[in-house]
Amino acid sequence: MKAVLSINNISKSYGPIQALKGVSFDVPEGSVFGILGPNGSGKTTLLGTLLNVLQADSGSYEWFGGMQPEAARRQIGSLLETPNFYHYLSAVDNLEIAAAIKQRGHDDKTRVLEKVNLLERKDSKFQSYSLGMKQRLAIASALLGQPKVLVFDEPTNGLDPAGIAEIRELIRQLNKEGNTIIMASHLLDEVEKVCTHVAILKRGDLLLHGPVDEVLRSEDQIEIKAADMAALEAAVAGMQGIKQVRRLDGVLQLSAEAQVNTLAVNEYCIGKGIVLSHLLLKKKSLETKFMELTN
Repeated sequence: MKAVLSINNISKSYGPIQALKGVSFDVPEGSVFGILGPNGSGKTTLLGTLLNVLQADSGSYEWFGGMQPEAARRQIGSLLETPNFYHYLSAVDNLEIAAAIKQRGHDDKTRVLEKVNLLERKDSKFQSYSLGMKQRLAIASALLGQPKVLVFDEPTNGLDPAGIAEIRELIRQLNKEGNTIIMASHLLDEVEKVCTHVAILKRGDLLLHGPVDEVLRSEDQIEIKAADMAALEAAVAGMQGIKQVRRLDGVLQLSAEAQVNTLAVNEYCIGKGIVLSHLLLKKKSLETKFMELTN
């Protein structure tokens, strides 16, 4: 799959604080790419760098296979901070000002307002909008001039559940229409529901990146116990498909590959002359995995 963005070893510091530490990954064309991590992990710094708002200390990035930065910027729509519009002006007037600043999309206002479901409220003052409507207008502004890539920083921040659902649906729809979307989020649930790919950051370090279903695959764990725990531990350590064995609260916790189930573990132990007194499959949630990664 062709990359719309290639990031190569980007580092950025604020005095003694290293916000990004040699981050590298590619964003495939047509993806919804989530940059996931707790607050302070470097997500906003990375987006600011990629949009040329901030300067990296070292490393490089390339949009659209090496397009000149100015030309590339015209192909990118972004929403980096809280929507910044004139409170006493209507949606249409605010978009007219945004189009003038961007130097694109003057004849695009009706299309983008329709896209974000605000056409009926196009003449209402910005101050009369709900938080969700304000966020949708900000996305409409990012859509002016039909950019190929959309970059959003925490697009559902501060919204109520209905507003969150609206923005998520809008992101899915924009992606279906051919936009590549890059979005930063600290919400695992958001990335899991709308993203196709993910990069996980923690204090400036890139922990993992790739397709969501691979990176965020939850691992089940199997708990076992027997009269002779030392013999049991030695036995299961040699079983094929067992990745990790840990002693915890008087039981052994096994992290295993997908094909290893409780029946296979029981049969293996019986084959080694060990009778299990405790055998339990523990479903490990994605949230647990995310917390383990980022804590």
